[in-house]
Amino acid sequence: MSFIEPSVVRSRSGRNFLLRELDLTDDATAVSVHAVGRRAYAVEADLIGFSEIPTLRETLQELRAQPLRWVGALTDDGQLAAFVAWRQPASGDDIDVHRVCVDPGWFRQGLASKLFARLLTAWTPSADVLVSTGADNVPAVALYERLGFSRVGTSQPAPGLRMAEFRLKRSD
Repeated sequence: MSFIEPSVVRSRSGRNFLLRELDLTDDATAVSVHAVGRRAYAVEADLIGFSEIPTLRETLQELRAQPLRWVGALTDDGQLAAFVAWRQPASGDDIDVHRVCVDPGWFRQGLASKLFARLLTAWTPSADVLVSTGADNVPAVALYERLGFSRVGTSQPAPGLRMAEFRLKRSD
């Protein structure tokens, strides 16, 4: 597993954020990720009309057990504003993005776009990328389409939950 070099990005409002890898073995970091994820998924639940999103019921212990790479966007004072998490592939495999969360207090600042831009250029520069979201989550669908993802399917993993599946094809 390669080290992810921290970088600074500027939000739409002109505020700087530090993008850096998150270590969920650190209690404070794990608690912050859990809290931001719950707030973000609560908004998604309202957008898609489905309150049973599994991550809303996930315990801190379950979150920490996920075999994912985590990168967060932190404010100058160290507050976690957003994060992305993906499964690190074996050589040649697709990148499977499992979570993209922005704390509702930081919506509309371009943080998800900034995290994805770094994911696609610096951290995983050549593999195809898969991501899914609630099919009625208009802001997330627009983000993935704007970033060049193609919608490749729709699934219904639970009654009342429609998921839109996207792929960014970067290899032949």
